Amino acid sequence: MNSDIHKPIIGFTSGDLNGIGIELIIKALSDNRVLDLCVPVVFCNNKCINFYKKTLPQINFNFHSTKELNRLNHKQVNVVNCWEEDVNITPGELTETGGKYALISLQQATTALKDGSINALITAPIHKKNIQSDDFKHSGHTPYFKEFFAVNDVLMFMVAENMRVGLVTEHVPVAEISKNITKEKILSKIKIMHQSLQKDFGIDKPKIAVLGLNPHAGDEGLIGNEEETVIKFAIKDAKHNMLVFGPFSADAFFARGSYEKFDGVLAMYHDQGLIPFKSLAFGEGVNYTAGLPVVRTSPDHGTAFDIAGRDKADASSFLVSIFEAIDIFRNRQGYKDARANPMRKMSARFLANSVDEKLAEEAS
Repeated sequence: MNSDIHKPIIGFTSGDLNGIGIELIIKALSDNRVLDLCVPVVFCNNKCINFYKKTLPQINFNFHSTKELNRLNHKQVNVVNCWEEDVNITPGELTETGGKYALISLQQATTALKDGSINALITAPIHKKNIQSDDFKHSGHTPYFKEFFAVNDVLMFMVAENMRVGLVTEHVPVAEISKNITKEKILSKIKIMHQSLQKDFGIDKPKIAVLGLNPHAGDEGLIGNEEETVIKFAIKDAKHNMLVFGPFSADAFFARGSYEKFDGVLAMYHDQGLIPFKSLAFGEGVNYTAGLPVVRTSPDHGTAFDIAGRDKADASSFLVSIFEAIDIFRNRQGYKDARANPMRKMSARFLANSVDEKLAEEAS
């Protein structure tokens, strides 16, 4: 039997054409370990790939070009041509073109993810300003996927080998954070994190830490009262059927290494969670969107216009994003298989035991 049919099909968006996304794709997919584990499908354009390929002469990168997802080469990198026209690529520049074609790539890849043509998706970095249009009015990938897949809530979940950090609020101005911290929202994020830790990361009884919003977690109401009036009540409700602890003072929690005692950490806002995460994840962090019916990951950095097209981009986080997506996809399959048709499994076990008993009787 051909083992290739068991490899998941992993899609890749181009990201902003003038950022480091395509360079990262070439560097990451030239690693032979990737082709051993999955079938890569890049949603882009041959000419764009070849443009950046010329800036990386030391890398041997070959690909199979196609317009149809049912004609993939399972032994090679596949490039799906999402557009035919010539595009002006200007590495390092913020242009309308860079955002326009990043969106085309994202739309086609997301459609393929939704209809099951690919098993997971890695999104290269976009620029939140130049991708804005009538078809994209979001603050980033996470809310885009939430709307596209019509789910009630999702969790921006930053994961690394040594820690996992989720956010209650994402790209929200600091002045508006406190009014977005509600009991209902915190509970929703805790539930998504708990389910993801079980289903996506294979942890049966995950332990979750919840951070406070204010310095020193409010010092019992002396420095803000959100901990006393909102966060503690959310934790209390969550404790009915989950292992949830807190609220913890964010600075001491990370400085003392307390995060190592938990399977997941829920931060109240973007920088509270991402500054320590990016400092402690050693450049190998992954942004995972938990709560979706599909698997989507991305590296934990942006477009990096300042080094685009100069062969300076580090593909470490991008590679880890690929391996993480494959692991999550497989964990989900295992989780689903373990819970599928329990009555049928019981019947099969009963039949097997009956056959064993009959054989034993005949043997005696």
